[in-house]
Amino acid sequence: MQRSKPPFRADHVGSLLRPASLRQAREKRAAGSLSAEDLRKVEDAEILKIIAKQEEVGLQSITDGEFRRSWWHLDYLEGLNGVEGYEMTQGVAFSGMNTRPKGIRVTGKVGYLRHPMLDHYRFVQDHTKRTAKMCIPSPSAIYGRTGRTAVPEKVYPSLDNFFADLGAAYAKSVRDFADAGCRYLQLDEVFIAMLCDEKYRHGLKERGDDPDYIGRAYGDLINAAMSDIPADMTVTMHLCRGNYRSTFMGEGGYEPVADILFNRIKVHGYFMEYDNDRSGGFEPLKIVPKDRSVVLGLVTSKTGKLEPKDEIKRRIDEGTKYIPLDQLCLSSQCGFASTEDGNTLSEDEQWAKLRMIVDVSKEVWG
Repeated sequence: MQRSKPPFRADHVGSLLRPASLRQAREKRAAGSLSAEDLRKVEDAEILKIIAKQEEVGLQSITDGEFRRSWWHLDYLEGLNGVEGYEMTQGVAFSGMNTRPKGIRVTGKVGYLRHPMLDHYRFVQDHTKRTAKMCIPSPSAIYGRTGRTAVPEKVYPSLDNFFADLGAAYAKSVRDFADAGCRYLQLDEVFIAMLCDEKYRHGLKERGDDPDYIGRAYGDLINAAMSDIPADMTVTMHLCRGNYRSTFMGEGGYEPVADILFNRIKVHGYFMEYDNDRSGGFEPLKIVPKDRSVVLGLVTSKTGKLEPKDEIKRRIDEGTKYIPLDQLCLSSQCGFASTEDGNTLSEDEQWAKLRMIVDVSKEVWG
């Protein structure tokens, strides 16, 4: 049976490939040859096109493709009080390359007033009759990449105090989205998923962090973020091991974080990477509470090759050995452009994948 509330049987993570006209406009703005107002006009026009395209392929959750952002996380985090972006000496290591050298750091007490992305959400809400979905980074995105480099001890001697302030700021931000009408919010969570990777866990220990403490702290931050939501608001979390220009950061099954995900964290649903062997098997899903949904990310956003429908159906069936079909939905494993650089596939290939997700969901759930 199809669903009338999110997450939907056919859903998506949110980010979409940026069209050439938008990329060119952003380059001109960065060079100083285009005004902020003229850039906004280009963004508005392109977002209207992709809203219509999402509706055309049959999606019920509608996003702005993150067309007003450069990064999935940094643009949002820079909108919090006490947080700033800066140019790092080198980017973060992914498989085969480093990211652009842009980072985030805390310069004072973390807090929240009003976030500019409220207007981004309202634009989508005002231009679709379907469910407007807002995607923001999970709170762990500040600390997870570089640890104390991002949160200097001179600013926050106590990490517990930092996490408390960050959770309170997120709670206010999420409530602001709710008051603006948002009823479908997604928290993009990389650094709990990265705890599935033994190399990453070893790196945490080397920098002085306890992976088990960090995992619990990240889970509590998510609970804090959604501590003041209205009863009819759905909050999901998307789990990702990295998605920069079709590369990745980590690997490993969900077993090391299953208890945190399904017993500690109180979200309503989970978007889970399952597009290849790097994510392990479905066995951890056997402890998902009966009132939660799992969106299986069986369709990869990293390449343009279209998966056979029968293969996707076979894997959904395999998942039902551990969790009832009625608790499952289908999506890509990640967005198609976690940064404005985008993944290595064409826009036509992107839309073909989203259309296929919709088609399979109808064939599986009716």
